Amino acid sequence: MTHHALDAPPLGRLHDVGGRRIMLHRSGAGGPPVVFLPGAGAVGLDYLNVHDRAAEVTTSVLYDRAGTGWSEPVELPRTAAEVTDELRAALAAAGVRGPYVLAGHSLGGAYARHYARRFPGDVAALLLLDPFHEDMAARAPRQAREMLDQMREQALPEPTPEQLDAARPAVERLLAAWPDGVREALVDHHLTAWRTGWLEGRNLYDEVSAEFRAAPPVPDVPVIVLSAMGADATQSQLWPEDVLREINAGKLALHAELAASFPRGEHRVLDDAGHGWLHEERPDAVLQALADLLRVLRDSGTRPRLRGAGP
Repeated sequence: MTHHALDAPPLGRLHDVGGRRIMLHRSGAGGPPVVFLPGAGAVGLDYLNVHDRAAEVTTSVLYDRAGTGWSEPVELPRTAAEVTDELRAALAAAGVRGPYVLAGHSLGGAYARHYARRFPGDVAALLLLDPFHEDMAARAPRQAREMLDQMREQALPEPTPEQLDAARPAVERLLAAWPDGVREALVDHHLTAWRTGWLEGRNLYDEVSAEFRAAPPVPDVPVIVLSAMGADATQSQLWPEDVLREINAGKLALHAELAASFPRGEHRVLDDAGHGWLHEERPDAVLQALADLLRVLRDSGTRPRLRGAGP
């Protein structure tokens, strides 16, 4: 939860979804609409820069799951069914008509797949940005699984005001490219709501992964999976170097299998982008993948033009 949740968001508006207020920001026009699903601990406005460029060629949507960002607080973690039901209702409440291109990052990528499996008629294509997969823990090295078990059982310490002040410059540098009026709100949010990703992931490897495994098959839609294999500061702090190498090797193999499981799936590897901010480190690759999916869907023989997305 975050103290911003009852405030007006710096962009977008709050929509009533089943009696709960959900932040949604919509730009652009036309279709199919692109909907960005944030990773755990991320919020919709973290994707603002790539969203603005996507909105040059189609409708683009950012949103915050309940309990995150500027949406109403809710107890975390939640089930995948709750999250995907809420997204469907939020898009309806905002008048965004499908079918959608769901662009899901990390945990958001797994939610995007789950949405497509539950509501196949709503989804035109999937863009999976270094997505979480329910088999990742099983594929991870033993040391990583043991560390995950320990982390889930630990209580997170409360940072001191001095620690938050010391962390602020790094967060400001990370968000330096965001427009005035959004940047400071996002910096404050990330410094006060840093627990959110941990809370969202507490049931990920058991309850939520079981939901993913039990879901119906994914519909036959165009899919692009992007794997981020470059350096990531957060992951480098979390895992020993040899363990992280094994984790990434397992992730790469799993992503290749995931892409191959779709009749129209494609796997693209980014060696120069890290997991957490691949959409900022390689926006061109994200926009190119999006342009390619839109080109297939529109079937007009005309490639949508995205600034920075190649010829």
